[in-house]
Amino acid sequence: MYFDSTFLLLIPGILLALWAQMRVKGTYEKYSKVISNFPGSAAQAAQKILDDSGNDRVRVQPTQGMLTDHYDPRNETLNLSEGVYSSNSVAALGIAAHEAGHAMQKKDGYALLNLRTAVVPVVNIGSSLSLPIFILGFALSFEPLVTIGIILFSLTVVFALITLPVEFNASKRAVEMLNNSGIITSQQEEQGVKKVLNAAAMTYVAAAVSAILQLVRLILLRRRND
Repeated sequence: MYFDSTFLLLIPGILLALWAQMRVKGTYEKYSKVISNFPGSAAQAAQKILDDSGNDRVRVQPTQGMLTDHYDPRNETLNLSEGVYSSNSVAALGIAAHEAGHAMQKKDGYALLNLRTAVVPVVNIGSSLSLPIFILGFALSFEPLVTIGIILFSLTVVFALITLPVEFNASKRAVEMLNNSGIITSQQEEQGVKKVLNAAAMTYVAAAVSAILQLVRLILLRRRND
């Protein structure tokens, strides 16, 4: 199954993912060296734009790793990686503001964020079981298992598609909040922030494309097995 011609379907997704990762790394490295005019750190910037937006429930805190930044809606924490938390580079401000954008989505009751958060447990189970169930059903020529595997994997595709507007919206909010709070003060800084956020967004696009191509492959394999 893994070496048949349908595997070729996955190549565009793999190449897109590799390109997206290289773009993120290159863009981050470039703009992490561009110091902004903001006198504080990215953590302070995130706190300021949250305060200015009337969101005092979120705690900004450091987390280990590189580009491991994330907002956790379960405990209202905005977690910034080691290279972002204390930096005031254009890249760091963009990343911190993006996560603050997610926090504002939660505060505003943004429907797609709530939906994504709600389906995470189901998607985690589905993503871990889908391929083993599909492979077992395929090997045994037992179509009900094959179908269950495809249905479970389709949850991964749905999650990836829901994630796209959530991430794009958070980036849009980030730029608006940085401008409204006076964190970025020049067109050059705004352009740098947008380039960092656009590069990061491409990783989610790549993930969605890869998931769709894998789903198409599973469906083709099922038809071949009929």
